[in-house]
Amino acid sequence: MSNKTLVGRQGEVELLNSYLKSDKSEFIAVYGRRRVGKTFLIRQTIADRACFMLTGMDNVGVEEQLTNFWFALRKLYDVARPQSWLEAFDQLERYIESLPEGEKIIFIDELPWFDTPRSNFISAFEHFWNSWASARTDVKLIVCGSATSWMIDSLINNHGGLHNRVTHQMLIEPFTLAECREYFNAYSFAYREREIAECYMIFGGIPYYFSLMNPKESVAQNVDRLLFASNGELVGEFDNLFRSLFRQSADYVELIRVLASKRKGLTRAELLEATGFSNNSKFTTMLTELEKCGFIRTYTSFDSKKRDMIYQLIDSFTRFNFDVVVQNKHRDEAFWTHSLNSPLYRTWSGLAFEILCFNHVPQIKQALGISGIRSNVCTLNLKGENKQRGAQIDLIIDRADSTVNLCEIKYSRLEYDITSEDEMNFINKIERFIEQTKTSKSVIFTMITSSGVKSGKYSGMVQQSITLDMLF
Repeated sequence: MSNKTLVGRQGEVELLNSYLKSDKSEFIAVYGRRRVGKTFLIRQTIADRACFMLTGMDNVGVEEQLTNFWFALRKLYDVARPQSWLEAFDQLERYIESLPEGEKIIFIDELPWFDTPRSNFISAFEHFWNSWASARTDVKLIVCGSATSWMIDSLINNHGGLHNRVTHQMLIEPFTLAECREYFNAYSFAYREREIAECYMIFGGIPYYFSLMNPKESVAQNVDRLLFASNGELVGEFDNLFRSLFRQSADYVELIRVLASKRKGLTRAELLEATGFSNNSKFTTMLTELEKCGFIRTYTSFDSKKRDMIYQLIDSFTRFNFDVVVQNKHRDEAFWTHSLNSPLYRTWSGLAFEILCFNHVPQIKQALGISGIRSNVCTLNLKGENKQRGAQIDLIIDRADSTVNLCEIKYSRLEYDITSEDEMNFINKIERFIEQTKTSKSVIFTMITSSGVKSGKYSGMVQQSITLDMLF
């Protein structure tokens, strides 16, 4: 199945169009993780309005890239093959100057791939923008790339000739649940909201992964075909993902691997100890880039005595790789179908649903009716002491109206039936939270579940309940 229609992204389209309508030249840098739909968004927005489009080639040298440029330009303008990037951009300038008045949209895709060793691409690119394009009022230069570290370091945070030259930066993020549902409806999938949620819990909100799914197959059949079949289209995608995004990708994978082993995340000091990496600016940059690409989130513990930033893995596709894909030791091509009623599935689904909730906090706040109230979202690990049990609070919404929502997150295919053991556990969490934090705020025990809370003997302790459908 292939993408033919732009689904979702209305806000991004409006934003990009507003930049293109400005009365000055614009330098727009679009970035985001591999397969998130950056190129498709740009091409659908600019349609046939671009006067020049070029896509970089992966793993080739400067000669091949210059030939690639020449092939694209000679379709529009009679030029000889350029011998350098300086000459190539001069040819592009002369071509654009030959065009009639009006907007001049230039789209260069996979820009980082042009920056090959000893090519002097960046210097020529800087000269093109600084000495010519920026002096005009009609040039709209859109550049795009999945290599996040390059886009941030070489463009957005450039300290050389391109310092502060990018007029707009756009991070394209994965789909929300609502956008996932819009996508599946647009392509005639009969999936219910729980099945759409499981697609999100496996693939994240990555449109390209959804485009490979077959509406005639169940979620499990699609997952087996794409990730576990010997010729599956997404076999090896995890490694390709990190290689495409980051230089020295092995270091990033090691960081993610360590974070995947700790459900609630680690502090910077704990990460440094676990990885053996040096405590320097490079480490800071790695964490920043992983957060910008949506692989991790940062939060602080509710405990005022400990304000260290905690880093937590919240990327669904990465989580599924570590929790499920690598567990297929015997290369079972129907591994996911065979795992649906197993302890592996139950463990994964509980954690994956937590990640889904972390990525939809605005929707949770809206469901609680507190969107307009300033709040801080965090968590808290209550250590056992003096024969008292320890406890982990999944999600805390600390509100400015002297109220705290203590959220318990549970995933189940049927309504969640609170047992006497659950009740004791929940009461312990509430009591320990009040005792340890000494909060004077009102505490509301809130459950976030996939299918609701079953009415029963112990359900009365739930003061507010949010269900999966509210997150759409």
